[in-house]
Amino acid sequence: MNRLLEIKDVYAKTEEKEILKGLNLTVNKGEVHVIMGSNGAGKSTLANAIMGHPRYKVTSGEILFEEENIIDIKTDERARKGIFLSFQTPEEVPGITVEGLLRSARMSITGKPIKLRSFRTELKEKLELLQFDESYAARYLNVGFSGGEKKKNEIIQMMLLNPKLVVLDETDSGLDVDAVKIVSNGINQFKNEENAVIIITHNSKMLEYLRPDYVHILLDGKIVKTGDASLAKEVIDNGFADFKDIVRS
Repeated sequence: MNRLLEIKDVYAKTEEKEILKGLNLTVNKGEVHVIMGSNGAGKSTLANAIMGHPRYKVTSGEILFEEENIIDIKTDERARKGIFLSFQTPEEVPGITVEGLLRSARMSITGKPIKLRSFRTELKEKLELLQFDESYAARYLNVGFSGGEKKKNEIIQMMLLNPKLVVLDETDSGLDVDAVKIVSNGINQFKNEENAVIIITHNSKMLEYLRPDYVHILLDGKIVKTGDASLAKEVIDNGFADFKDIVRS
């Protein structure tokens, strides 16, 4: 079966405020989905609900990953099942190198020992693809990195951990044109017929380089419209005002 993720009538809240209000979404293997919405629409809440962030509580509905309801499964277990979430603002972690984190994460997910030489060769390839000097592997995670370097580092993590479902939360936020192109190239290198990508954004920078199968408009905690890439252009041209009328009706 090709269905990877199915979100059924999900309500979710954070700090006692209800954010998602009956959201539905189906993602199949091989697909790229873009979710667009204005600030406060519920985009980041959706990303964190999928990943199981403890601050975001699903109060009703189901989140099915490979036909298993994962609502009561902890975040680290979801990661081992093959779900990956990139952060809007990646944290700096002094004392842990980029290579050290990636080796530990891969061992945790696969349960297999890592052959150091082959791992370093693979890491070097990914660093070159994202136009990083290989010296970054020995630096502490995100410490002293620019905003663009932090976002590119998230893509390297994605490529090396090879998850089944990737949720990219505002990955293009704050990136210049060159960095957007580099990050998009990494995503294009990663995606295949056995995985799926959800890109959460409020603009369209990355859509110049990616070909989404579906674009969804998320407003007031619900997906109010779904279409192809032309829907993103409609947002670029007209904003979200027309879609807010759908919410009110």
